[in-house]
Amino acid sequence: MSETDKDRLLDAALDHVVFDGWSDDAFNSAVQDTGIDAAVAKSIFPRPAVDMAVAFHERGDADMVARLTRENLLSMRFRDRVAAGVRFRLEAVGDHKEAVRRGTALFALPQNAATGAKLVWGTADAIWTTLGDSSDDFNWYSKRTILSGVYGSTVLFWLGDDSEGHAATWEFLDRRIDNVMQFEKLKSQVKDHPLGSKLMAGPNWLMSKVKAPSAMPRSGLPGSIRPTK
Repeated sequence: MSETDKDRLLDAALDHVVFDGWSDDAFNSAVQDTGIDAAVAKSIFPRPAVDMAVAFHERGDADMVARLTRENLLSMRFRDRVAAGVRFRLEAVGDHKEAVRRGTALFALPQNAATGAKLVWGTADAIWTTLGDSSDDFNWYSKRTILSGVYGSTVLFWLGDDSEGHAATWEFLDRRIDNVMQFEKLKSQVKDHPLGSKLMAGPNWLMSKVKAPSAMPRSGLPGSIRPTK
């Protein structure tokens, strides 16, 4: 098995996903188009439909990370850097909106829901990690959980957006990011307020018992990227 064969199969499959969805038919057509041995292709994508859709999503993440790393975002507010991460992720698959739509439908199926949730978490994790998030407590999880929700809702809006340059999507994204920032501000205010700190004493104690990611086995947790220090 080679990464080249994987990429070739995925590229060929994208031409058929528009009509056949992420399916065995799209996989078989990709095998035929590339001339790759069927047994080799099956070893690359054991679950043809799901594994091809996973590979497509992970390719989008990799393209987003490369762009985040390449572009100079230091002059931007941090909330704008996070928004840029989500925007870059969608722009990475802008030429394959129907493939994203078909993938969303595939991962909405009960048997694939866990895989879909893990992929969305992985995208949020990649954004925070690439932007240098150094949290190693419960905030590590809360940031990724919240951003997963922002990303997921923005994808759904983007799929139905026919505005020029997806301007409506970027406005929607900005509103969602603003909501997150307001929530973070509220958390800080509650924590710093004398009464709020007392009200949060119980929850904070409970969270203190949750081991930091660096001390926990990652198996069983969504995503696969460890937090940076």
